[in-house]
Amino acid sequence: MQPFTWLARTHLLSAAGDALIAIALAGSLFFNLDPAAARPRVALYLLVTMAPFAVVGPLIGPLVDRSRGGRRGMIIGAGIARAVLALLMVRHLDSLLLFPEAFGALVAGKTYHVAKSAVVPGLVREERDLVEANSKLMLLSGLGGALAAGPGVLLSLASSRWVLVLAAVVFVLMTFPARRLPRFAVRPSRPPQDPELQPPAHASETRHVSRRGGMLLAGSAMGVVRAMTGFTLFLIAFWLRTDDAAPWWFGFMFTASAVGQLIGAVGAPWLRRRVREEVLLASTLVLAAAVSFYVVTAPDRFSVLVLAMVIGLMSALGKLCFDAIVQRDEVPADRGRTFARFETRFQLMWVIGGLVPVAAPSGILPLRAGVMLLGIAGLVAVVLYAGGLWALARGRRPPSEIIATRVRTRVRARVRRNRPQPPG
Repeated sequence: MQPFTWLARTHLLSAAGDALIAIALAGSLFFNLDPAAARPRVALYLLVTMAPFAVVGPLIGPLVDRSRGGRRGMIIGAGIARAVLALLMVRHLDSLLLFPEAFGALVAGKTYHVAKSAVVPGLVREERDLVEANSKLMLLSGLGGALAAGPGVLLSLASSRWVLVLAAVVFVLMTFPARRLPRFAVRPSRPPQDPELQPPAHASETRHVSRRGGMLLAGSAMGVVRAMTGFTLFLIAFWLRTDDAAPWWFGFMFTASAVGQLIGAVGAPWLRRRVREEVLLASTLVLAAAVSFYVVTAPDRFSVLVLAMVIGLMSALGKLCFDAIVQRDEVPADRGRTFARFETRFQLMWVIGGLVPVAAPSGILPLRAGVMLLGIAGLVAVVLYAGGLWALARGRRPPSEIIATRVRTRVRARVRRNRPQPPG
């Protein structure tokens, strides 16, 4: 059996377990409260979702890269840890201990995703197969969540504790295919270098700098994608609440987003055979901006569902392209920490995007204004990303880097001017 098959089975079960935990913890956070009361709790939830990345970024990434066979070990360990934490949450579902246990489950889940992303390049034959491999895993993630939704919802009618028990069982089952992952695929080694076949040092260094700059640009673009995703989710959710929408409209919204993600995952391999990852990533921003400006002209529920679907499509395509860029351009020994570092940034951007409509009082950020901001953000992001790629191809500094440098310089100058001078 191919090694990728074992990873696929592991990922399917991991996604199912995560979905079950989400079902068990859902309920009073949002839908059982009026909009005014829901906002503080949703804001707290957004901040809590950011916390695990403070652990994953500086600690887990380097640990995954430095440990012998660490990536397979991290995948197995993440499954065991989530199984144990799910069982602990069964006992503390009505206790304050639930929050640190849920935090631990989030950390373990993010650790799994970092290790999984670092494993994929060792399981494909060529670089151009990376998008297709990531696409298959994304489809399996959706399938795992869908398969778990039915039993999870039925068990939740009896008690959320039974949902957590089922999640623990699924996470234990996940470790069996994970044990079949080959060590060489989990910890790929650097390819041997023949001095006679290597280009001159300056050419190699230039290519390395260019690839590093391309990853940073892709990370910035993907960060905007994540911010737009969080912003859209909570903007539409609170708009539906204040518009007295029936509960099934929320289901339509999530379904539209899921359909968009499915279309993105299915279409990504076909699109990648025709254009590069960078072009696909830029195209998602163009599409999201265009649809946002369209919704501004007709902000009704149907157009909002179309927007949710496009944002889901953008999120899926963008993530597949970004993962493939890092898997293609980053050296194998640093993939774990690179993914952990960028995932921390992406989650921060998602939280910031989500906090904007959550923190705004009802009526201060109407739907039309929010969607206009969404379109402007997408347009600015694609201009900076395309301009950055153009500049890197010609050995110049990207516009985003120039802007960031000027902003930092002005901020530091202002801080120095406002710093109190010592007496005498």
